[in-house]
Amino acid sequence: MDKLIFHIDVNSAFLSWEAIYRLEHQGGTVDLRDIPSAVGGDKEKRSGIILAKSTSAKKFGIQTGETIGDALKKCPELTIVPPHYNLYEKCSAEFFDILYRFAPIVEKYSVDEAYCDMTGTEGLYGSPVVTANLIKDTIYNELGFTVNVGISNNKLLAKMGGDFSKPNKVHTLFPDEIQKKMWPLPVSELFFVGRATTKKLFNLGIMTIGDLAKADLKLLRAHLKSHGEVIYLFANGIDPSRVIGTPPAAKGYGNSGTIPYDINKAEEAKLRLLAIAENVCTRLRMDEVKISVVAVSIVFYDFTHISHQTTLFSATNVTTEIYKAVCQLFDDMWDKRTPIRQLGIHTSKAAEDDGIFQYNLFNLDNLEKQINLDKAVDEIRDRYGNDSIMRACFLNTQIYHMTGGVGREKLSVNYDEVKVL
Repeated sequence: MDKLIFHIDVNSAFLSWEAIYRLEHQGGTVDLRDIPSAVGGDKEKRSGIILAKSTSAKKFGIQTGETIGDALKKCPELTIVPPHYNLYEKCSAEFFDILYRFAPIVEKYSVDEAYCDMTGTEGLYGSPVVTANLIKDTIYNELGFTVNVGISNNKLLAKMGGDFSKPNKVHTLFPDEIQKKMWPLPVSELFFVGRATTKKLFNLGIMTIGDLAKADLKLLRAHLKSHGEVIYLFANGIDPSRVIGTPPAAKGYGNSGTIPYDINKAEEAKLRLLAIAENVCTRLRMDEVKISVVAVSIVFYDFTHISHQTTLFSATNVTTEIYKAVCQLFDDMWDKRTPIRQLGIHTSKAAEDDGIFQYNLFNLDNLEKQINLDKAVDEIRDRYGNDSIMRACFLNTQIYHMTGGVGREKLSVNYDEVKVL
């Protein structure tokens, strides 16, 4: 029996969720989805990029990921609202709860996007199109936002179908529809084809997905290596990947943070790295894994960047052990002059924590104490919140003691200080 796969994607998720919350809970009278609007970061803190935009904003050429300054040049009347990640997490959970009602297997692709293996459900709900509309309408009726649903026999075609005209639509893209519906599209519309690849394909005279599907595979391999073969298969609608309900274990953990101002003091840079290490190491211990490789990345004031990595003496998730390696990498990388804009810590070669630690001459005296200290701190934070205990070095500073990922200022919004239209 052929597989039946749905790709379900929330339309302008962050913006839709914000719009509904303002209308239903904050006395709003204007639906952000009906005007040129966007969810964006804080320009003053140099995190000012567009995270989501309305359909009206999209007509002005505004793109997700561009700076707020560039977006305002395209659309001076653009309404920009701050992000509210606690809200988005709640809305995402409710979205997935509905998907689990209908689908035997749900793969969470992102907070607002999922693949559903609907094979064998035709006898429960009806034809694929009827089922897709039932899911779409249930989400709208219960939660108030719209989704697009793509239907096919594999994940690639379902995603391509779901990306056809929006919002609030259901589209099929079965193998016998590829030639009519997918091949005429620009090659840049194909999943996994970015700007650099598009440019290379254009130089080869490949303009549409159909051109790519009919191209000489040897030519693609010569110019694009293994990536050329992947996109050739995609252009022909071939994708052997399965919908996986249980996500694979993370291979690495990391966080980074953009600094509100350029810094040129090693002491401050290392304090910020310690705050990132606190975050990363807490996540490692929460997932009961250790890592063997640590890397540090630096983005300078002019957006140039550098990164170095090292393999540890033994796998660990102890904050002080990882931070020691981080400081050594930082000292080896930085010229002590160039102003720093962003810092990051990234780890890899994660493995299950077996409870065994390798002692060496440098940690023989205090490793067990550090392990127990980390355990105690984790238990306190788990019970009373991350801010219930922190290192004294962060007192009387403007540095949050657990930096990285979504900053606490983005988790919620003080609507008393925000103008709600």
